[in-house]
Amino acid sequence: MSIYVGNLSYEVEQDDLKQVFSEYGTVKSVQLPVDRETGRVRGFAFVEMGSEAEEAAAIEALDTAEWMGRSLKVNKARPKSEGGSFGGGRRGGNNGGGYSRRY
Repeated sequence: MSIYVGNLSYEVEQDDLKQVFSEYGTVKSVQLPVDRETGRVRGFAFVEMGSEAEEAAAIEALDTAEWMGRSLKVNKARPKSEGGSFGGGRRGGNNGGGYSRRY
């Protein structure tokens, strides 16, 4: 399982995330999606830790924490839905239970 990290600064880099999460254990990987058109980070990431206990510690410590001028949203990532319905499953992580749409 991995951790969803939302509301990230657009200035964040993979090494920044690795450094912060390594305070809570071994960071196995960091995925920082980039917008295909602009090349800019999309404001969220996925972090995989070495164990469930390390993930739980990181989530508890960092959810709603202020970092780089933003209040982080940190929780367990939802598995990608099969079939890719409604935007692919990982879209937006957890935005308070509602859907955010652009028109």
